[in-house]
Amino acid sequence: MDVSNIANLATSMAQQRNDMDVSVAVLKKALDIQSSAALSLIEAIPAVLLPPHLGNSVNTKA
Repeated sequence: MDVSNIANLATSMAQQRNDMDVSVAVLKKALDIQSSAALSLIEAIPAVLLPPHLGNSVNTKA
């Protein structure tokens, strides 16, 4: 291998590493956005106050 091949290989490897770092950063940002959107949806669900006698037992007969 001559010096130019080694330099080209090093440059290529550095570019691949940079591309991977950018991809991971974009993925993390997308996950943060989705997490925020999911939390907003959950918080948008209205609280329903049921009478105390409802929801305390399960009917197992069909």
